[in-house]
Amino acid sequence: MTKDAGRHISRIKQARKQIDFDHLYDGISQGEIQSLSRAITLAESDLPKDRELSLSLIDKLLPRTGKSVRVGLTGVPGVGKSTFIESLGLWLISKGHKVAVLAVDPSSSRTGGSILGDKTRMEELSKAKNAFIRPSPAGKDLGGVTRHTREAILLCEAAGFDIILVETVGVGQSESEVRGMVDFFLLLSLPGAGDELQGIKRGIMEMAHGIAVNKADGENLPKARIAKAELLAATHLFPPLHGKWSVPITLCSAIEGSGISEVWQMVADYIQLLEDLGLTDSTRKHQDEVWVHKTMSNTLYTWLHSSPAMKEFLENVFSQMKAGQCSSVSALAQAEAFLKDQFLRK
Repeated sequence: MTKDAGRHISRIKQARKQIDFDHLYDGISQGEIQSLSRAITLAESDLPKDRELSLSLIDKLLPRTGKSVRVGLTGVPGVGKSTFIESLGLWLISKGHKVAVLAVDPSSSRTGGSILGDKTRMEELSKAKNAFIRPSPAGKDLGGVTRHTREAILLCEAAGFDIILVETVGVGQSESEVRGMVDFFLLLSLPGAGDELQGIKRGIMEMAHGIAVNKADGENLPKARIAKAELLAATHLFPPLHGKWSVPITLCSAIEGSGISEVWQMVADYIQLLEDLGLTDSTRKHQDEVWVHKTMSNTLYTWLHSSPAMKEFLENVFSQMKAGQCSSVSALAQAEAFLKDQFLRK
């Protein structure tokens, strides 16, 4: 291939890249679902060329972001998160909102793909005109949130969705990751499941901005009222958030559609409190800083484990451990010295 031919091919590739970029930007700006889906796929990709395009796209779309209400939802398996989200989403759409659902599914250990597929569990909502549902495999990320959930939030906002709902896999120690990217963190609880004071860790309850006891209908209603009373007694011990916000608890039934408006009123009241206290912008900026730190940690972790020197070091130290030549404590000390040498080397 001649140099001229090589330059010609390079110009063609660059032109195609620009066309793809412009097409995605215009499509997302106009709220096109196909363009939004394509952009999120790029954000989730590990290919360098995809990441480059995705980051450039998000940077240009940034002025269109930040105008939504971001709500995280968590709860034990079986609490009815997807049914609740569908009921809440349809109610919000009926009030004139555009709702995006980022549903993080458990990942298949064989394929790495989503196991549950939330679109099949939110059939009515997936058909709604002003709704967008994006199921993503959790992969190896802690907290049931994919690495690029935050990027997906920004893209959805740029596409005009004013309410973003982030559903997590379930209750776990790292659900703080969700709370660190939303405005309101909602904990769904079950009546009579024993999780009011035991199955749900204190830390999760302390992180919640509000709690909703779902499936409060029929024979479950008396149990739901008892659960609410127990939760009120437990959360009463927590200091008020910002000195003013005590965690509210309400009853709802996603199947019957009852209590949905009360749940959203909790969200609206908390958002109003943040605005009254002048904390809306500072909270978002702090979340951005935390996100950068976490992304840096993930990047460093990836770099280290892809480093030939790191692989050689680990093979050597693991061999020593298997041979009984060093303890795990000694191995960690060697690892610390190795990392310092790698990062502080001039």
